[in-house]
Amino acid sequence: MTPEQMRDASLLELFSLEAEAQTQVLSAGLLALERNPTQADHLESCMRAAHSLKGAARIVGIDSGVSVAHVMEDCLVSAQEGRLLLRPEHIDALLQGTDLLMRIATPANAPQPMDIEAYVALMGRLLDPSAPAPVVVTPPMAELQLEPPTQPPALAPLLDEAAEPAPRKNKRTTEGGERVLRVTAERLNSLLDLSSKSLVETQRLKPHLATMQRLKRMQSNGLRALENLNVHLKEHALSLEAVEALEDARRLLAESQQLLSEKNAELDEFAWQASQRAQVLYDTALACRMRPFADVLSGQARMVRDLGRSLGKQVRLEIEGEKTQVDRDVLEKLEAPLTHLLRNAVDHGIETPEQRVLKGKPEEGLIRLRASHQAGLLVLELSDDGDGVDLEKVRRSIIERQLSPAETAAQLSEEELLTFLFLPGFSLRDKVTEVSGRGVGLDAVQHMVRQLRGAVVLEQTAGEGSRFHLEVPLTLSVVRSLVVEVGEEAYAFPLAHIERMCDLAPEDIVQVEGRQHFWHEGRHVGLVAASQLLNRPASQNSGETLKVVVIREREAIYGVAVERFVGERTLVVLPLDERLGKVQDISAGALLDDGSVVLIVDVEDMLRSVDKLLNTGRLERIARHGNQAAEAARKRVLVVDDSLTVRELQRKLLLNRGYDVAVAVDGMDGWNALRSENFDLLITDIDMPRMDGIELVTLLRRDNRLQSLPVMVVSYKDREEDRRRGLDAGADYYLAKASFHDDALLDAVVELIGGART
Repeated sequence: MTPEQMRDASLLELFSLEAEAQTQVLSAGLLALERNPTQADHLESCMRAAHSLKGAARIVGIDSGVSVAHVMEDCLVSAQEGRLLLRPEHIDALLQGTDLLMRIATPANAPQPMDIEAYVALMGRLLDPSAPAPVVVTPPMAELQLEPPTQPPALAPLLDEAAEPAPRKNKRTTEGGERVLRVTAERLNSLLDLSSKSLVETQRLKPHLATMQRLKRMQSNGLRALENLNVHLKEHALSLEAVEALEDARRLLAESQQLLSEKNAELDEFAWQASQRAQVLYDTALACRMRPFADVLSGQARMVRDLGRSLGKQVRLEIEGEKTQVDRDVLEKLEAPLTHLLRNAVDHGIETPEQRVLKGKPEEGLIRLRASHQAGLLVLELSDDGDGVDLEKVRRSIIERQLSPAETAAQLSEEELLTFLFLPGFSLRDKVTEVSGRGVGLDAVQHMVRQLRGAVVLEQTAGEGSRFHLEVPLTLSVVRSLVVEVGEEAYAFPLAHIERMCDLAPEDIVQVEGRQHFWHEGRHVGLVAASQLLNRPASQNSGETLKVVVIREREAIYGVAVERFVGERTLVVLPLDERLGKVQDISAGALLDDGSVVLIVDVEDMLRSVDKLLNTGRLERIARHGNQAAEAARKRVLVVDDSLTVRELQRKLLLNRGYDVAVAVDGMDGWNALRSENFDLLITDIDMPRMDGIELVTLLRRDNRLQSLPVMVVSYKDREEDRRRGLDAGADYYLAKASFHDDALLDAVVELIGGART
């Protein structure tokens, strides 16, 4: 390819980008002008967009683009100067020209010359109905020399690029002046994967740090024991060699303790900084995948307007939250369901102008689409001010389609009736049209939303309109999950599919038709063992209660018995190797903070597995074991905190896990309890009256009886210097209350002293 050809290829690509941006400006402006034809700012923006495209098309030598943009500009200038009042037919023609310009900028979809001629003739008749059809004449290139003073800034990149000897296809400049480089989706996914793994790897330093702290304390105890030995040996006459050997041992132990202390401090600082940087790296990589919600809305307002006009309706789309950031993959998957819901609102919801006037409504119907972030989810609300759903018509359709007996259908509530709209093949249309009536309806929307691990709910008020509420994750790269233990392995249930978690007592499990059930929200819910579904060894847990996760997918609901609730986690999704194919009941993998692997459950697949076991009669019963042996002694924990709320929270968490717990209201109270009773672990706050946590830990480490007692500090302070104070005072573990969630406290307790039983 010659330099000239390379340059032309780059210009054509830039013209396509220019056309994409300017046609969006035209579409938005023309829809606004349809409501207010004399609004000066929209007339100006549309005229500038047409003018810019005319100049850009001339530079790259696309005569058809010049012709179309030229007549559009003439029309808009006439409207600006008051010589023409834009009527619906003018807006229709200008929107048609906008579509033509976008097709012209897309070589694979370029219009035919006769289409261009017909459009220019149409615009000529609209501008001057008495004039004969104009001859298509491309404006001479000499005109370009007269226009640079009024040339908009958007052409600057084109002119700069034309001067380059070679193309720069991967570079652009944003409105803020930042340079933009094109990066493939695969590279972004790889970057996110690597950053998430680096974040997990930094977490693996935590147990090493805890071990180093304990080693440091053991060395301190060893040096103290050597000092005590020295005191006792002074009563006996020792040889010079023995005294020197003892002194050498003391010196070597002191030096090793000093070196260990220094290296431990360095490692602790490195781990803290590494975790901070890994988190920033991950957040930045994730942000690279995020796009504004407006990216999925391109052309939706125009589609609503055009569909309304084709149905004889006046409809306007209002959008809020266009800048809401969403994962690129989620945006792509949202376009189809949103388009379907918008078409559904125009076709089924909004009435004709005559019907609206009779009901006291404005002639123009309104559809609102709101996007926002809530609790780590993208929440979409799509509402209209139309007629709402005719519930009696739904009821009649249910009976006609034999989906339910007439007696039962007559007793269905509004919520139950609306759920039928999501069934495959269900439609309220009596005949098929180009827009609806084929039965490919809300079930397709629900299926697509479910694929995004989201949910959709329909609410309506008769005569006032309908509202669809959609919740989907902001990104498919991470998923909020409940991590559980099954067969001594970790599994994660996405929170979007969890109805609730519960502890079942043996008497709560009943036999109904030969199967195990429990009572949940006014109905019997089937109970199954996760160990059978996941092919893991059956649990031998003889605890008093059974841990159950209640999962739901549409109308299917079951309780899945697990061994232990590990806690809620935000997991970075790691796809399984394609060579494995579809793994039954599993959708993906992830890594926990300690680097261990967790498998993410495919809830839809798991529910199908339950149905298969039920149909074949192979569903196993969950055995409940009584307390066959005498209860072993429980480990004792002392909780010292001046906050009643924190104290009670920690006490209940530990009691529920089987530990024996005592509490103290401040450091002095805790010190008295430590001296009078035996404990396996001390958990203390730092800021307390009478005696703070640092003083308490210091006193404990100086006491011969208590100096080996494991200590955990739980504090609101999360600065590095605060952590260093606590660890240097002799604490074995430092947990910030800001990160005190799920089973973080319990996991730390198990790490320090093991399970609740001795």
